[in-house]
Order: sequence, then structure tokens, then C-alpha cells
Amino acid sequence: MLSFFLFTGFLIVLAILFCLYRAIVGPGVFNRVAALNVIGTKTILLLVVMGYYFERPDFFDIALLYAMLNFIGTLVASKYLEKGQLWS
Repeated sequence: MLSFFLFTGFLIVLAILFCLYRAIVGPGVFNRVAALNVIGTKTILLLVVMGYYFERPDFFDIALLYAMLNFIGTLVASKYLEKGQLWS
């Protein structure tokens, strides 16, 4: 059963690497922001899988905090790209 979680973690890391390629080479700014958001989501999944594998429930709290920061960061980046400024 534990090898299943190791394999799942490896697949998530592979997906993060593909998204990192899209974030670096992406055809446009919006695709890069979307790729960074997907990287954040995959990181949350990786933290949850690692927390279950290592039997560390603290990782779930860290994943929840990281999810909130990822969401706020995506909103800030989207607002900046839309209006060209963060305030008003």
C-alpha cells in the first residue's frame, strides 16, 4: 500500500515538472499564471500524500495554509494583470 503512495507522489512531481515547463515557456502571461496556480494545487496534493505516507497530520494543516496563500496569490496576480495596478 505504501508503494502506491510513493508512486502517486512521483506522478504528482512529474506533473509539477510539466507545469513548470509551461510556466517558463508558456505562450502568454495568462497561461503562465494558470500554470503557476496548477503547480500550487499539485503541491497541495503532494503535501497531503506525504502527510499520509509519513503519518504526519501536521502536513494537512500546512497544505490548507498553502491552499489559502495560493488562492490569494492567484487573485493578486490576476488583478494586477487585468488593471495594471494592485490598488483601487
